[in-house]
Amino acid sequence: MFEPVHGSAPPIARKDVANPLGAILTAAMMLHHLGLKAESEKIEAAVNNAVAEKKLTQDVGGKLGTREAGDWVVERIRKEG
Repeated sequence: MFEPVHGSAPPIARKDVANPLGAILTAAMMLHHLGLKAESEKIEAAVNNAVAEKKLTQDVGGKLGTREAGDWVVERIRKEG
């Protein structure tokens, strides 16, 4: 029920080129659905900040790998508390 439309992208697995933002936003949708609106909004805000600050993977004009982009979002969520 809560999976990014592209699925798991097996052809690019372990290549550090997949964009994690769709999966991260899917998790936010799940949390919202489960009634955790504040947590969902924190995730969405962190992703919006990643886009604004170009902390993105190469497929959308950034310079980060999958892990770096995901870690950046996690750190932003932690900072915002």
